[in-house]
Amino acid sequence: MSAIPALTNAQLNKRIISVVVFTFFCYLSIGLPLAVLPGYVHNQLGYSSFVAGLIISLQYFATLISRPQAGRYADLLGPKKVVLAGLVLCGASGALSILAVIFNSSPLVSLLLLAAGRVVLGFGESLTATGSILWGINVVGTVQSARVISWNGVATYLAMAMGAPLGVMLNSLFGIPGFAGLIVVMAILGFWMATRRPAVKVQVGERTSFSQVFGKIWIYGLCLGLGTVGFGTIATFITLYFSHHGWSGAAFSLTLFSCGFILMRLLFNNSISRFGAMRVSLVSFTIECIGLLIIWQASSVWMVDLGAFLTGSGFSLIFPALGVEAIRRVKPQNQGSALGLYSAFLDCGLGITGPLAGLLIGHWGIDAIYLAAAGVVLIALALIVRMLMRGDGRAPRPDQ
Repeated sequence: MSAIPALTNAQLNKRIISVVVFTFFCYLSIGLPLAVLPGYVHNQLGYSSFVAGLIISLQYFATLISRPQAGRYADLLGPKKVVLAGLVLCGASGALSILAVIFNSSPLVSLLLLAAGRVVLGFGESLTATGSILWGINVVGTVQSARVISWNGVATYLAMAMGAPLGVMLNSLFGIPGFAGLIVVMAILGFWMATRRPAVKVQVGERTSFSQVFGKIWIYGLCLGLGTVGFGTIATFITLYFSHHGWSGAAFSLTLFSCGFILMRLLFNNSISRFGAMRVSLVSFTIECIGLLIIWQASSVWMVDLGAFLTGSGFSLIFPALGVEAIRRVKPQNQGSALGLYSAFLDCGLGITGPLAGLLIGHWGIDAIYLAAAGVVLIALALIVRMLMRGDGRAPRPDQ
């Protein structure tokens, strides 16, 4: 990778934001339909709640299976081309949603169009998100990887936080074509903006096989997946948890989780390069575990709010910290593959949290899932301690 001239913090952030804005467009496209499509499938098309939930989940499955390949394509073709393709797919998902409304007189055709849109959106997420991170790293240099990943996370969660309420508002005013049309417009705008950004040089050299890349990064991906359980448990079950205790204000707890996440990314995005990725991971997992334990033992709403804020704060820096360690262990021409495989652990963690936690609720009750989530995070914490004791925080050369 070519040397990057010394830049001020403001210049670095400006360059990074000019690329991660495509991640923002992508995840706003994901957030817009989330609160609307299940009701449309159930109430308008007449399908069961299970089918409505399955339509939403299709996107996550598509993202999970395509994320590693997205990284490989970013290595081979360059991140700019991958981001452009991802934006096209995001726009196509909006167009398919509009077609689904046009054909709503035939519920099956409408459902299949929605399903196709969700799958296409999942592929678009893989390409856009992975490509944007790699593009940003190439723009400012590998040494700024943590900063790039941190800003990418801010763009992701800010877009998701804005997407759901904005989608509900547009749906109430214009129906599904309201938010679906915005998705198409954002894709067109993002594509135009991306074409105006200079491409980065594709790194040449021998490509490492997927299995070899996986062997170098799997432990960091595993820790990420374990840490994701805390986030998934809160995002999926906090509303049910509040209802079980007869409390109100579950949405505010989710807001506090997001606030803690974004605040940590903005205030401490330099901590990884300053203190080391593994030490930051150690502190992050500890904070997340404490937050989950507070929710488990909460006797009032304010305690749940505190626990959610701490969980979000702890989870915030885990992805960039462990991600830095993962990509440092491969050659530049394989960093896209490493990012794709690493990110797939997050998708997997989110995917299995719901059904496993649901089974746990049936046997031990809703409170127990937060104790179980804390236990899972504790396993990740133990793995980090073990790696620190072995000196794994000092990354070897990529060719080792």
